[in-house]
Amino acid sequence: MFVVNSYSLAVIFCFITMLCWGSWGNTQKLAGKTWRYELFYWDYVIGMVLFAILLGFTMGSIGTEGRPFLEDLAQAEWGGIGSVVLGGVIFNASNILLSASVSLAGLSVAFPLGVGLALVLGVIVNYVGAPKGDPAILFLGVALIVVAIICNGIASGRMRKSGDSAAQNRKGIILAVVAGVLMSFFYRFVAAAMDLDNFAAPTPGMLTPYSAIFVFSVGVLLSNFAFNTYAMRRPFVGAPVSYREYFRGSLPTHLVGMLGGAVWCLGTAFSYIAAGKAGAAISYALGQGAPMIAAVWGVFIWKEFKGADRKTNTLLAVMFLFFIAGLASIIASGGN
Repeated sequence: MFVVNSYSLAVIFCFITMLCWGSWGNTQKLAGKTWRYELFYWDYVIGMVLFAILLGFTMGSIGTEGRPFLEDLAQAEWGGIGSVVLGGVIFNASNILLSASVSLAGLSVAFPLGVGLALVLGVIVNYVGAPKGDPAILFLGVALIVVAIICNGIASGRMRKSGDSAAQNRKGIILAVVAGVLMSFFYRFVAAAMDLDNFAAPTPGMLTPYSAIFVFSVGVLLSNFAFNTYAMRRPFVGAPVSYREYFRGSLPTHLVGMLGGAVWCLGTAFSYIAAGKAGAAISYALGQGAPMIAAVWGVFIWKEFKGADRKTNTLLAVMFLFFIAGLASIIASGGN
């Protein structure tokens, strides 16, 4: 299988993770305004599973280091498989709750709160589980990125037209907090099943990144029958939707959703692959800079801040400065 053997390449992989995690949401916009998120999400999950299989039989089966994809799956201990599946279930619950929070309280509230909380708690959880890098510089970088996320939230809030009820906003905030707490734990359950110290000759019974992302995606798929079916029948916003409506969707619409899942899966797989050299905490922290990538798309491609006043533009500039400084600190922490 393909193995990353240098810290610099691991950082590049983490940047790709950040780009993927911050960009897959664009496919929801491309799927069309009338295509409900609950229906899009099925294609997203299917695309995730299919791409995980593709990665397993390509990058996960080439080279002389590590174990080939199928061989690795066959020797994996059930405890490790269960841990990764649980990680997939936790991620899926957090992702659906975060999406519901966005629909209730708006992007400007949900993302800074949910993702910011997930970033801080997640780095703590992953660093305690697998300490790697200078903790002072690492957490300085995390703090800078949290400030950037908050600036993004304030800027988004200034562009958002008010009118939501206080009760709806409060419900969205609660969901964002729950989503953030859940999201902070999923990565650790996956990392615990991998031998992060030696991907080239992994410990027998443990998983490699390629088998881990496949098992993880299966966990997401299985839990989706419960979580997303419930969301379809009792949506947080809008009328209920049925599976009949899903099968009425056009092929291009389904393919766009699957592309979103494939993009997210690529980013997550690269995060797992990079964790061996960068460490789980650094790999996770860099990936969770994704909201800033989403902000770049919103500012420069979708023109979501077109017509913004001077104060909003200043907030955006400060956001990008703190984001870049935070990334530099996180990268520097791994070199110590």
